[in-house]
Formats: sequence, structure tokens, C-alpha cells
Amino acid sequence: MSTITISTDIHAPLAFVWELFTLPEHIVKWNAASDDWETTSATNDLTPGGKFSFHMAAKDKSFGFDFGGTYDEIKPLEHIAYTLQDHREVSTKFLENNNTVTIVQSFEIETTHTEEMQRAGWQAILDNFKKYVELQP
Repeated sequence: MSTITISTDIHAPLAFVWELFTLPEHIVKWNAASDDWETTSATNDLTPGGKFSFHMAAKDKSFGFDFGGTYDEIKPLEHIAYTLQDHREVSTKFLENNNTVTIVQSFEIETTHTEEMQRAGWQAILDNFKKYVELQP
């Protein structure tokens, strides 16, 4: 299966980035690919074998879906690996250098949407996360 890799650099301390990336009360504030979408709820058991589920929905209520899976590996402040409900694997690495955290995310592509659409959507969510983190006091 083909894999797409995206990344972003966030100017914030690693522990802060990790917290905002993993806590449900923050996930619902940044997990959207565009301004007309939102995450209305999030649960996250950040342990190996733990499950997560984010309900993503169009703000006009025209469409929504659950995005979820099971964690395969958690290395706090370093790496998160999980398997989505459709059996695709995702890896997220957190690399710190001089108060900048680079997040590198790789995911197996699915067959419903084009590779370009998938890359753009996941990158938009990661960019939204960067914006959210860097706007925090």
C-alpha cells in the first residue's frame, strides 16, 4: 500500500505540542481541514491498544463521520502509531530542535479519494494544528 508523508514545524516546546495534539479538549479546537468543518467530539485513550474516536462534521450539518482507530505504539513526546478502522496504518513523529517541533506524519492512502486530495486534507489539518498551537498564550 502506498504511503503519504506530510510535516510541519511548530514554534513551541515539545511537551506543550504533545499535550495539545493528544488531549480531547484541544483536539476539538483544531482537528479540521477547513473552516466549514469541525470536530464536534473526541475521545482518546492514548495507550497501546487504546481507542480514539473523533466525530468530524460539516458545520452546516450536511455530513459527518467518525474518524477512529486503535493505538499500536505510544512513545511519549516522540511517536504515536495507530491503525485506523479501515486497517490503514498511521505514524506521527515529534522531533524537537531549539524550541521548534517538527511533526512528521505518514499514512497509508485509501482508494476513495485521490492521493492529492488526501495529502491536501491531512496537511490542512496539520497546518490548522500548527496555527492553533502558535496562537496559544
